[in-house]
Amino acid sequence: MANKLKSSITSCFKMHGLSLRSEATKYLTNILSTLNEREQEDWLERIIETVTKQPLASALLKKELIEAAVEECKQGDDEDNENVFNVIDAFSVPRFTFNQEQKKFLNLFSRDTRPVSLHGNASVKAALFLDRYILLHQRTSRHNLFTPPVQGSAPDTKTTKFQLKSVEYLLGSTAKLGELIVLGMLTQLKEGKYFLEDPTGAVEVDLKVYQFHKGFFTENSFVLAEGWYEDQIFHVNGLGFPPPEPAEITRSFFGTVNFFGGPLPTCAKASDKLSALESANPDAMFVFLSDIWLDQVRVREKLATLFLGYSEMPPTCFVFCGNFSSTPYGHNHVKNLQECFKMLADMISEHPYLVENSKFVFVPGPQDPGPGSILPRPPLPQCITEYMTQRVPSSIFTTNPCRIQFCTQEIVIFREDIIMKMCRNSIKFPESRSEIAKNFMKSVVCQAHLSPLPLHVSPVYWSHDNALRLYPLPDLVVFGDKYDPYMVTTAGCIGTNTGSFSKNSYSFKVYYPSTRAVEDSQIDEES
Repeated sequence: MANKLKSSITSCFKMHGLSLRSEATKYLTNILSTLNEREQEDWLERIIETVTKQPLASALLKKELIEAAVEECKQGDDEDNENVFNVIDAFSVPRFTFNQEQKKFLNLFSRDTRPVSLHGNASVKAALFLDRYILLHQRTSRHNLFTPPVQGSAPDTKTTKFQLKSVEYLLGSTAKLGELIVLGMLTQLKEGKYFLEDPTGAVEVDLKVYQFHKGFFTENSFVLAEGWYEDQIFHVNGLGFPPPEPAEITRSFFGTVNFFGGPLPTCAKASDKLSALESANPDAMFVFLSDIWLDQVRVREKLATLFLGYSEMPPTCFVFCGNFSSTPYGHNHVKNLQECFKMLADMISEHPYLVENSKFVFVPGPQDPGPGSILPRPPLPQCITEYMTQRVPSSIFTTNPCRIQFCTQEIVIFREDIIMKMCRNSIKFPESRSEIAKNFMKSVVCQAHLSPLPLHVSPVYWSHDNALRLYPLPDLVVFGDKYDPYMVTTAGCIGTNTGSFSKNSYSFKVYYPSTRAVEDSQIDEES
């Protein structure tokens, strides 16, 4: 029996290109021998997954490394019940980059123990766009339209196959090239002239004859350009986005790697215990509000009505997005916000059952106190929030954007008036206003980024651009935009906008994780 288990362990590691020292094999054989065959397979899979996430110096694994992996798996089992709800701030989101040789994502933060500089140098800015390109290129290359047929298989007559070309391929040709598709970043290297740029070079594009697919095409967005090349100019017939990829497909290639962040060693989707806890809690709900002007009496009255309505059946979480004041500037801004949050804390404290059973998450808005308009934004200053955290211990002040993991659900919250910026900077405006929300959501999902805009329009800390990525796609993305409320589903990812609570008739959104349903809600004017 022991020999069979030992052989099985050796074979499993060999399938992943790894081998064990004799003492490591003996250690694993001893600890797995007490389990049944199904449990042995499960544990082996998890141990190998944990090992492959480490920066390995050699494919020959020592006993110490296997012991550490086993302890991490045990700790993951013990902590599942504690990790039902986690708020992940933007500055702790893991930064993964795709290694083209190993064909897998590597966590740069785990490999570098040095603190990440907030203000990076020029190489960090270059890496920002390179990482975005590599992520989209590997995703696009796997799409059915761009994968070459398998040798020996029957030809697929239903699907037309395409081949991605690099800019270098175009620039290296002196003859006319037709029917080309190039993945690159749309940019203006010269005023009034657009170029398509990738890691191999940049080529001028002619957009006079073109067909735009759905989406907002802005400078610095990555596009699939179809056309022909002649006289050092790429003449574009059609312009589209890299095709989106549902999260299930992404995870089928990269396993249980935790791209999302948080304390779990592996992706929450891989936890059977968290999945069972989610199924056992069908009444869980999240309430999302944006633009909470606490300095207005009418808004505070509506919030009192909201808390009273939910006091008997507390939601899992209230998420309040800024701005938290209707007059965001002036020398009394911070003092006024301190008073406003004191009133809000006293209001919530009137409902002990709510305080005990609900979380209260606060996300700063673009005009709340903070270091400028650069993303990600840090939490509200402690001098404003201190009274709230004392009176309401379940309150959490976090960054913008932020992430919430609830059981196996992954939720991203972003408070920014982003649609207006996308409309202003798009090369071509959508034909119908009713299509704006769909075009915006398609842009965000296809670019795998919350703010696919030029950096001078939407500044980002270069070292923390990864905090705005949407890869793999989460279950829900909540936008706190003053634009009209909407709900759009793209590639299995739900995108919803709360609208302005203070300006839009006190409307808000409610999300039910058990059914993945988003509900429009509103507090009546008369209440």
